[in-house]
Amino acid sequence: MKSTILIVDDNAASRDTLESALIEQGYHLHMAENGQQALIQAEELHPDLILLDVMMPGMDGFEVCRRIRATNGLEEVPIIMITALDDNASRLEGIESGADDFISKPFDLQELRARVRTITRLNRYHTLLEQRESLRDMAQRLVSAEEEERMRISRELHDELGQLLAAELMDIRNLQSDLTIPEVDLFERLEKLHNQTYEVMIKIRRLAHDLRPPLLSALGLKMALQSHCSKFASHSHIPVSIEIDDGVEELPDMYHIILYRVLQEALTNIAKHANASRAWVELSLEDDHAILTVQDNGRGLPDGKEKPNGIGVVGMTERVALVGGNLDLRSGKNGGTILSASLPLKLGTSYNREKS
Repeated sequence: MKSTILIVDDNAASRDTLESALIEQGYHLHMAENGQQALIQAEELHPDLILLDVMMPGMDGFEVCRRIRATNGLEEVPIIMITALDDNASRLEGIESGADDFISKPFDLQELRARVRTITRLNRYHTLLEQRESLRDMAQRLVSAEEEERMRISRELHDELGQLLAAELMDIRNLQSDLTIPEVDLFERLEKLHNQTYEVMIKIRRLAHDLRPPLLSALGLKMALQSHCSKFASHSHIPVSIEIDDGVEELPDMYHIILYRVLQEALTNIAKHANASRAWVELSLEDDHAILTVQDNGRGLPDGKEKPNGIGVVGMTERVALVGGNLDLRSGKNGGTILSASLPLKLGTSYNREKS
């Protein structure tokens, strides 16, 4: 993968020299003529390296370096200062402002290429390590979530279904050992067995539904969300307005389950705690995220408590975190509560953003 380098110099000849020295090395090069341009482009590009001239009119390189270091997301971008100043005081100021290295003017082209190659390689290695660590953390969360789900299903199978089936087996054995019981008693006991069997069937259906909601398989994400909102409104008597971008079906299957579960839990919380008379749901596809927003006009969050930590909220947060997303829960400006789940989209995937 080619590294991106931002060259910042007010002198056109110096920019041309740097470009000529580096363009054949396969880097993506971008130019800035002054400090203000450098700050704007640095935020837009998030470059792998910044070559920064010190002596520039207006905002000098030291100030540009300090501002870059104070910008969220740019704190770790390597910066090489290019300077004709050769005194210790200037180098000390450069170090204090956040520079990683220095190249003196006039510079040796071989030394320049070697410094740039070394720093971009180290920065790329550092980025790969961070990505690997992030993937490892995500995998650990996924394993933990899967284990918790297995334990929950195991408990339900043992504690609920196991007891029901054991009781049925005992009743069947009693019937087998006593075939002389009156017909009326036999009917009642068979009716009891029928009801117990039906209860087992309902619980098995619920477990299967928990593993993957059948609506998702049958209808797809968009219609499944719309159907759930409709059923919720019917049962809770809280009208729900829903707006969904076209193209959500292209999201990965795991995203479908996460978004459906978050919507379920969010609407359940509204019914239980919000004292709301209306709710709004929106699923939008932004430039790099799928964002599910669920809002109500209820009482909002308690004062001084921006994000409750109940089981439902923790569960939603963990689900979203599995794919590197985040969950935000806050009170609305005009009352009510706003829940927003943001999931990163895969790079290189195009989505149709028309709403319906």
